Amino acid sequence: MELARSHIVAGAALLLLAVAAGVWWLAPDSRTSTSFPIPGEGERIQVEVLNATRVSGLARTMTSRLRKAGIDVVYFGNAQESGLDSTLILVRRGDSSFVGRIREAIGGGKVLLSPDEELLLDASVLLGLDIAPEGRIDP
Repeated sequence: MELARSHIVAGAALLLLAVAAGVWWLAPDSRTSTSFPIPGEGERIQVEVLNATRVSGLARTMTSRLRKAGIDVVYFGNAQESGLDSTLILVRRGDSSFVGRIREAIGGGKVLLSPDEELLLDASVLLGLDIAPEGRIDP
């Protein structure tokens, strides 16, 4: 009986070792993965992205670019107006020190102070035709 118990303990130990080896083997290799900044680490910038043109998919494309730059896009969609020539970055709260990161990610934009504490956003980005000339966008 003592011999059977030692076999069970040895088998359980081998099973645990095999599971640990499998987890280690299947774990993603951090050297080959692509990493992007995580929104909320460091200075957290919360924005909404609104397409103010008739170019389909522009807000989605720019949202992707902003998120890759570590900017927290909490909403994207279409603006009420749809004929904006120049992209506007409306600063909703705080100082405008973060605007450079937004402009770099989307490729431009005119900055205006337009405080609105009720929106709970740092900025509203109204995308214009200057970001997608001739209706073309590149992802």
